Amino acid sequence: MARVSNLWSHSKTVVLIWLTSALLFYSGLQFALRNSSVNYPSGSTMSDSEQRSKLYDKMENDLNEHGAAFLKHGETSQSLSLSDLFTIKDGIVTPVLKAAKPPVRANVLYLSTEFSVLISEAVRSVFSPYFDKVIWFQNSSLYHFSMFHASHHITPVPATEVEIEAEATAVESVAKALSPLKIVLDRVLLTSTGVLLGCWQVASGTDPVTIRAKLRAALPHAPKNQLYDNVILHTSFARLLGPPKFSPTELHKASDQLQFFHELVARLNNMIRGFKGLMAVVSELWYVEEHDVLALALNGRMKIRRFNLGANKSETWEDHKIEAKA
Repeated sequence: MARVSNLWSHSKTVVLIWLTSALLFYSGLQFALRNSSVNYPSGSTMSDSEQRSKLYDKMENDLNEHGAAFLKHGETSQSLSLSDLFTIKDGIVTPVLKAAKPPVRANVLYLSTEFSVLISEAVRSVFSPYFDKVIWFQNSSLYHFSMFHASHHITPVPATEVEIEAEATAVESVAKALSPLKIVLDRVLLTSTGVLLGCWQVASGTDPVTIRAKLRAALPHAPKNQLYDNVILHTSFARLLGPPKFSPTELHKASDQLQFFHELVARLNNMIRGFKGLMAVVSELWYVEEHDVLALALNGRMKIRRFNLGANKSETWEDHKIEAKA
């Protein structure tokens, strides 16, 4: 009887060790797959949405930690100086369009004007009174979420026309395997480089982590180091290029500009949260050849191939350029 008891005890120990090892292996694998710039605890079991929230918290603190660098003509998040991107003459902000050689090849999710125009109007109503001559508003016809680059300006990957067509075909195959996303705006924040960002969460559909993993598998020659965190889902709404201008009754606010920026962002967040039932639907993946540096952000020259998520229909726009809209 003692022998049977010992065997049973030994079996339980073996099973427990096996289960523990399997759990540790699975946790480690998930952590490796979620290659992120945020330092998550070892063996983290946080969901993608929780990781996004933690990342957004870190991004939200950026302005406090580094101050308003854009007031000192600092750099963008992609290591480009503001003078590389814009000129301001006679109160008119003009983008500096420079040819991208080779063209940047970006894969982005597209936010329909059904949702973007409403947000753009709110952004303008809050920020225009103070930054009328020193702000660049993202074209609401081109609101997008950067997912994955087959080539970017930091690590260019030249490709022939045949190779580009093969990439586009591979991206189309990825799009067919994805489900449309329903997303909600988690928060709007202002970075130290002056970018007003919309940070989103996924309510349903294929998560950005999965989308990026599928694109990486489909584009094996893409730069190993991508520009953005795996979990992020963000849209640029505007870029501040200079200090605010105050009316005579608001001059007291100039003494603490950082606090003023926080107040404006809070005002915008409250306004957007007031849009009852705002849940955006994302149903297109774009493969974009940007013939100008940051063409999507600066209304430059580009060629866009539009792929519907989970569908066969696609569309190509040659050397696409849209006039700025609200």
